[in-house]
Amino acid sequence: MIQSFGNFHNENKLYIMRDDLIPYSFGGNKARKAKLFFEDIENKGSDSVVTYGSSSSNHCRIIANLAASKKLPCYIITPNQTQVSTFNNTLLRWFGTSIIPCSINNVKDTIEEVLAGLQLKGLNPYLIEGGGHGNIGTRAYVNAFDEIIDYEKKENIKFDYIFHASGTGTTQAGLICGKLINKSNVNVIGISIARKNPRGKLVVLESVNSFLNSLSIEGIVEDDVFFTDKYILNGYGTFNDHIVRKAKEVMINFGIPLDYTYTGKAFWGMEEYIKENVIKEKKMLFIHTGGTPIFFDNLEVF
Repeated sequence: MIQSFGNFHNENKLYIMRDDLIPYSFGGNKARKAKLFFEDIENKGSDSVVTYGSSSSNHCRIIANLAASKKLPCYIITPNQTQVSTFNNTLLRWFGTSIIPCSINNVKDTIEEVLAGLQLKGLNPYLIEGGGHGNIGTRAYVNAFDEIIDYEKKENIKFDYIFHASGTGTTQAGLICGKLINKSNVNVIGISIARKNPRGKLVVLESVNSFLNSLSIEGIVEDDVFFTDKYILNGYGTFNDHIVRKAKEVMINFGIPLDYTYTGKAFWGMEEYIKENVIKEKKMLFIHTGGTPIFFDNLEVF
């Protein structure tokens, strides 16, 4: 679902793709990806799910919810440092998820131990990389780009820029692959919410080329990825007064919730990018990648 919101900074036109309204477990980009992962789980006859991430993450919430709905045991390996009370990890308890804490340096070994233990029990576990990383996660946003193309055709417009929160990289990778496959000239700008360059850009690049190679399409180079780390502040989950004010403004004016970790930081970063690069009279698409429960976690900051 794409909505038009009229004039934005410098007479630009703002549109928002409401992936937060995907009708499952508060939606978001993780819901798009999870749908494809669970189709693969069914095709492969797997009977349990293992993934990694913060127990308060949107990814873990969605995976746990889908697993519970399909009566599949779900195991989440999560760093000890992220054990805080949030709406998302409250939901994990509702879903009966097995949460396995470990040190951040022991994640790989813990994943292997959990998978091996499940196999010894005669189960056929399915591993979903943290954040939905991998070609299946990328495919989800190739599909999303097809929806953007359909909207452009229906409304007889062309977007000049697509902005979004860039985290583990597959959302941006899928958009870039969709752009290449559809021969679009749109600028896809990933606003990093945590990772710094060069690693942040390289992770996106690797995901793009992995997906393109799977289709026997020539890969791209680093300069073809527009990933900015100028707005990460002090890293993942950090925010400032500008982000808080922007989230409040968007809620009041548009009725759209932006959380401070992902979408609020990305929306603020988009505005700063437009100002700094003096972009005028263009059509901007902001992808709302979800995070409604996180919006409520920090509501008292207002």
